[in-house]
Amino acid sequence: MNKAMTWLPAEGRPEQLMVLLHGVGSSAAGMAPLARLVQKEFPQAAIVAPDGFSPFDGDPSGQARQWFSVQGVTEENRATRVAEVVPALAAWVHAMQQETGVGPAATALWGFSQGSIMALSLVQAHDGIAGRVLAFAGRYPALPDVAPQHTTLHFFHGSADAVIPEAYARAAMERLGELHGDATIDIAEGVGHEINGHLLQCAILRLRSHIPHRSWAAAMGVVPGLAGRLPAEDQED
Repeated sequence: MNKAMTWLPAEGRPEQLMVLLHGVGSSAAGMAPLARLVQKEFPQAAIVAPDGFSPFDGDPSGQARQWFSVQGVTEENRATRVAEVVPALAAWVHAMQQETGVGPAATALWGFSQGSIMALSLVQAHDGIAGRVLAFAGRYPALPDVAPQHTTLHFFHGSADAVIPEAYARAAMERLGELHGDATIDIAEGVGHEINGHLLQCAILRLRSHIPHRSWAAAMGVVPGLAGRLPAEDQED
């Protein structure tokens, strides 16, 4: 059984499910500060942070975790490594939805670095498994050929990120724009590879204020192709 940390509402049933996916070499415990901040903003959310499914290559103790190995990783083999883990992550997310009683539309995947790679790949393989993805300092293992139609993607990146440069987030936005995906981007100038406080506030604002394009389409009579014609948003701070 994969270890996970959980934060539940003080009273009542959860209205949302927030899944926090850590970066390589970290663990569920490393997401605890983020979980506490998210809990303050969304007190009725069930927040769950799982450990990566395998021990981190660089830590023989097994305390640090990873979603996939980065030893010898290349642009050619990264997508294959990620794809091997996606089914297990999908099953785990479905199990959490069953356990909390929260459906996919009210589920948000928060990912940092390698966790973002997994979140983006998960909704690419299982469109609609979550209503939102909040990808901090992340990237696609390979740019998609089809945009999710039932999941909104929010990218948050530091302009000074030397681990996963912001160019990957911009490339993702450009591709999603071509594919008529529903996505936003926030860039923080001078910020490195981290979940910066400003970007965290941007994420909370996106969750509270961004109306998915599919909702606009439904409100306007489900005009065929309408959601696909709405442009992806681009905001820099």
